[in-house]
Amino acid sequence: MTLARPDRRTALGWLAGSTAALATAGCTGRSDGRTPLTFWAMGAEGTAVPQLVPEFERRNPGISVEVQAVPWTAAHQKLLTAYAGDSLPDISQIGNTWVSEMAAIGALSPTPAFASDLLTDQFAAVLETNRVDGQAVATPWYVDTRLLFCRTDILARAGYDAVPVTWAEWKASMHAIKRVAGEGNYAILLPVNEFEQLLTFGLQADEPLLADQATRGNFSSPGFIAALAFYKSLFDEGLAPLVSATQISNVWTEFQRGYFSFYFSGPWSIGDFRRRLPPETQWATAGIPGPDGPGASAPGGSSLAVFRSTRHPEAAWAWVRYLLEPETQVRFNQITGSLPARKSAWEAPALASDPMIQPFKAQLARAEAVPKAPEWERIVTEMQIVAERMVRGEYTPETAAAEIDRRANRLLEKRRWMLERGGAS
Repeated sequence: MTLARPDRRTALGWLAGSTAALATAGCTGRSDGRTPLTFWAMGAEGTAVPQLVPEFERRNPGISVEVQAVPWTAAHQKLLTAYAGDSLPDISQIGNTWVSEMAAIGALSPTPAFASDLLTDQFAAVLETNRVDGQAVATPWYVDTRLLFCRTDILARAGYDAVPVTWAEWKASMHAIKRVAGEGNYAILLPVNEFEQLLTFGLQADEPLLADQATRGNFSSPGFIAALAFYKSLFDEGLAPLVSATQISNVWTEFQRGYFSFYFSGPWSIGDFRRRLPPETQWATAGIPGPDGPGASAPGGSSLAVFRSTRHPEAAWAWVRYLLEPETQVRFNQITGSLPARKSAWEAPALASDPMIQPFKAQLARAEAVPKAPEWERIVTEMQIVAERMVRGEYTPETAAAEIDRRANRLLEKRRWMLERGGAS
């Protein structure tokens, strides 16, 4: 059973309460006869993408591309208000966790048959985040995931030449690190106001995180309770400091001085660590351990969305095709450091020979898609609120799981009602 797409009146009802001004989509026509495209890009990508435009326009002289940079902090609201005001751009970068929400309001144009080849040569879990009801509604542009950044010199002093691949062995290595790292230092940093680390542990479970067509929480499953117990034990056993991210003044400084030896992060941290850590600091990236072997992680990154409202779909898909060419992906990596969505682009010498980047390729191959409910971001926020209270002693793993389920079910109430209404009709 699938959810029916709401009409615009219903979608506007979902957006009630927004006070942001309606976004504008920019240029609607050109006097030189070229087809105009407007592309919204977020954050660093918004400042980098214009470097790719001249080559595209040289190859496609009948098309012009206007890039509009949008801050990440405003991007989600800007897209929703632009939809409400019928003023979306032709194409936009969107966060992978926004795909289901944008699809639910009917904003996204599914990948047409003539562009289906863009869905090949992709990481399976990342591509799955872009599918709704089995149909791709956005195209992965660049990818990321989280794995471990490790102080290899401290790990070696603790008696380990590599990061263990199981939870039990990994915890044993953390206890060894704690013994050699010095007074007041820890083995791992798990900021209690961040959900990504616990989510990573939870993805090792065999059971899905949401049940009944993503209408109910499934956090009381044995696998997720085991993840909560493992997460809690790292604090209970003194391996992780009970701090939030705001209490860490400078991650690189604390990592360099040995305050923690394991740090969860993504590819964006590679450049920062290379620039900010002294050359003598020994570190590496490594895959996520799991209960019984190498573990999964959540696929991240951004995708390219062509909107149903575009008046120039063929030109829009030509731009998407250009951005997804392996050669363009490699150049984009050189400009921004963002990792290519196309697996073939990883064979470029600069990527294939980088020992800090290659573990991300292996980790992405083990990634597991997160639930595609529009409420997912709110659910994981509630999950982490409960988890923090758990590590502070208010809940056991079992009662914490039940509380997360209760909060998730409350957030999913409208989704259940809509699905039941669709079934009744």
